Amino acid sequence: MERVVPTSCYTWDLVEHKHEPPPQTVLRVLQDIAELNASPLEGIFISLQENNVTTIHVLMVGSVGTPYEGGFFQFLLRCPPDYPLSPPRMSHITTDAGRVRFNVHLDRSGEVDVSTIGTATGPGWTSAYGLASVLLSVQSVMGNRPYFNGLDKEKQPGDSDRYNEFVRHETLRVAVCGQVESALKKDPQCPPSFRHRILDCFLKMYDKYENIAESRLHLTATEMKDVYSPYPVGTFQFKQLLVRLNALKMEVHKRNQATDTEAAKKAAEEAAEYEADLALAQVAEFENEDRLPPVYDQSEQR
Repeated sequence: MERVVPTSCYTWDLVEHKHEPPPQTVLRVLQDIAELNASPLEGIFISLQENNVTTIHVLMVGSVGTPYEGGFFQFLLRCPPDYPLSPPRMSHITTDAGRVRFNVHLDRSGEVDVSTIGTATGPGWTSAYGLASVLLSVQSVMGNRPYFNGLDKEKQPGDSDRYNEFVRHETLRVAVCGQVESALKKDPQCPPSFRHRILDCFLKMYDKYENIAESRLHLTATEMKDVYSPYPVGTFQFKQLLVRLNALKMEVHKRNQATDTEAAKKAAEEAAEYEADLALAQVAEFENEDRLPPVYDQSEQR
């Protein structure tokens, strides 16, 4: 697949930009975000960079029926100073530190190759597009047959199925287990809202993850094949993943129990503080209205 680099691609940096974005750029980004909030995209969540609305964290949960199902895939998106005249840039973060290529469009380097943002052949960017168009374009490449994203036909019968198994394994290892571990450790690359969503979704989908691993235990220690990589990618480790999943489930439950205990403690403290404040307020009310009962000197009564 030919990669097309937009002319303005390297005139600014994805992570940091030294200049404040122009007001018209900020306004357009805010309009796009408002549209996303009004009409949320299924399986796609965003979190704005603090003090910079042109940098947006993205979390995509793999769609049902695909080898990416239930995976938590993070991206970083940044709108250039001349947005929407130029497309946003986007980087894929969930790569196991540059070791895993989840798709011909999602390189291990973090590069995202889709025509919408001008990094692959096909219908290119226009200013009529918005953030939703970009996010849907990226989500669409994570389909049920990712093998055919870069190849028209199988080189060998069953290649597509074998590639799906590779993607499914790496999704479970990196985009599920790895992401849950990052959320538990409060990795700064993972915004707090994403951490809560990942941990909550992990428990809800746990049975699915477990079934994926259990039904593929027979593949453990056999060779994985990534048709898009010239290098060996290791062996299936479904047995180890099953153990890892169970351990993570216990850790998330433990974390939730601690959170619930802390929340209950905080609620009790707030209730006690409220009652104390209420008592003080009642005393103040009596004092202000001269309604406190008189205090008698017992010596005068003798």
